[in-house]
Amino acid sequence: MSREEKVVCVTGASGYIAAWLVKLLLQRGYTVKATVRDTNDPKKTEHLFSLDGAKERLQLFKADLLEEGSFDSAVDECQGVFHTASPVILTASDPQSQLIDPAVKGTLNVLRSCAKVPSIKRVIVTSSMASVMYNKKPLTPDVVIDETWFSDPVACEELKQWYMLAKTLAEEAAWTSAKENGIDLVTINPGFVIGPLIQPTLTPSIEAFLAIINGTQVVSNGIYKFVDVRDVANAHIQAFEIPAASGRHCLVGGVTQHS
Repeated sequence: MSREEKVVCVTGASGYIAAWLVKLLLQRGYTVKATVRDTNDPKKTEHLFSLDGAKERLQLFKADLLEEGSFDSAVDECQGVFHTASPVILTASDPQSQLIDPAVKGTLNVLRSCAKVPSIKRVIVTSSMASVMYNKKPLTPDVVIDETWFSDPVACEELKQWYMLAKTLAEEAAWTSAKENGIDLVTINPGFVIGPLIQPTLTPSIEAFLAIINGTQVVSNGIYKFVDVRDVANAHIQAFEIPAASGRHCLVGGVTQHS
């Protein structure tokens, strides 16, 4: 594949995982078409344009998860699309509008845009362990959680785990849409992502991590599933570059239990 042909799109490019993904893609010689909600906000864009290769091979596009067709120009002429854009709000006052609609409708909008572009070989969706392990199954020490597990939306709703519900419904929608539109889809399901920041502002997940370190927050089930952000970004790229990659991929570097 020549450099001219190595064109990919990263949605939600100002985000924590996405910024690392853009950095590593540029390092590998890709041209990256990146979407952000506001192309005029320096907090969302300056850290991306300072990356090596960005001046030559990074293009920014304004796109809104809830606006159908707003990803059309960003995914046009791409070989691969990395859909990372999804709100991370751990305490939502209005879960439907803050979390569920952007996650589900956004995923469907991106996949609909992708379905119009014959050059796209594969779409990688950033899902989460949140859509894998919340299903009321007892998590005893002998239980092994793997890619065959799906979170139960009813259980998520009962437990008021809105972020888990949004990620579960979004991933379900992605698989359904991919099947209907003949899209080669791979999902990446990371645990609690930690590691260095590229962007200048703290993300909700890093704020939550700091709260855990400072002892002001404990996760609901006391099980921490950590994974390094650089490993997560690399996994996305491997999921695109390795032809045999398929299905779902749980990413957890280490598990610790809160006692």
